[in-house]
Amino acid sequence: MEEVILAKYGEMALKGQNRPMFEAQLIKTIKRRVEYAGEFKVYKAQSTIYIEPIGEKASIDKALELTSRVFGIAAIHKAMVTKKDFSTIAEDTCSYLQNELSKAKSFKVSCKRSDKSFPMNSMELSREIGAVVLDRFPHLSVVMKDADCSVNIEIRDFAAYIHSGKLTAAGGMPTGTSGRAISLISGGFDSPVATYLMAKRGLDIVALHFASPPYTSDFAFDKVVNLTKRISMYSGNIPLVYVPFTDVMVKIWKDCEESLFTILMRRSMMRIALAVAAKENCKAIVTGESLGQVASQTLSAIYAIDNASDIPIFRPLIGIDKVDIISLARDIGTYDISVLPYDDCCSVFVPKKPKTRPKLEDVIKEETKGGYLELERIAIENISIQVLHFFDDEVKYEG
Repeated sequence: MEEVILAKYGEMALKGQNRPMFEAQLIKTIKRRVEYAGEFKVYKAQSTIYIEPIGEKASIDKALELTSRVFGIAAIHKAMVTKKDFSTIAEDTCSYLQNELSKAKSFKVSCKRSDKSFPMNSMELSREIGAVVLDRFPHLSVVMKDADCSVNIEIRDFAAYIHSGKLTAAGGMPTGTSGRAISLISGGFDSPVATYLMAKRGLDIVALHFASPPYTSDFAFDKVVNLTKRISMYSGNIPLVYVPFTDVMVKIWKDCEESLFTILMRRSMMRIALAVAAKENCKAIVTGESLGQVASQTLSAIYAIDNASDIPIFRPLIGIDKVDIISLARDIGTYDISVLPYDDCCSVFVPKKPKTRPKLEDVIKEETKGGYLELERIAIENISIQVLHFFDDEVKYEG
């Protein structure tokens, strides 16, 4: 029996003359991903990516799992390949889907015929296949909605393909097709979800983490590493930039107005992120801020923070409730890591009465007396980068 994976893309199909570029990037990503499941032939035809196993060592089930997490694919099917002959299709349908049909109480048949030379149209083929299935499995009833088993047959240029429904995939756009961005990663719920959402829109991500030892521990950094690893299972390799931020943070806390501490700290982070962005060829910054969630995420505070950056700052969570953010974290597998009780630098010093409506001129005035801009430069000089490599179910990383 010959099986193949059929990967379908969603909104990418709406792209006009640029679509070949998106398709080429998607195929490149799939090829890299399925290497961990063995040797596969990956190619495109009729707005579908075909992923064919080569040799006995290729695991099609493993490739199906890996491919389901590739951004740019909306749905995937594991399908049996058979001849474009009605009798063969009918026999193979009952054989290939025997387990599902035997356990089901109801079924429906859906056929698509892109090869118009096939003698039966889609309706005729559906009707005749349905009759064969009913004859072979008389306990079944036919329903057109919410059937227990969906029998799907696609008549394509190369062959006929039989499968029982689709597996929903990651969706979005292929990684790298929207450019490159710095994403500020802490150990909380918000920033990993924000990073995931922007990677899903095709951004190639460089993760940036600010650490403040001894106020933050090695466990806190390991938490960030594991969060970044998890996201890389969808996006592929992610460079992780580590910034020692203790001296800058302590200087701001000692020398500046306490109520503006978080705003000043976030502005300092933006300036450092700009320096990293220039080194890494990134054109935007991604943060996990949500409007009104905390004092530093009011409109006035966000305006003051944005003033420190001359490249766009993307906030994909800006209008999302915390409960929905946590739900997304569960969906993508970052929740169990984020919930671990290791503080990040944003949790170390918290003003008793933070200003929710800071004036930009007051913030800039505070910066001039802080004397920590030189410390920012030193922090930038001490940046280290680790590249997280996608590897099977886990992710290994190298310094």
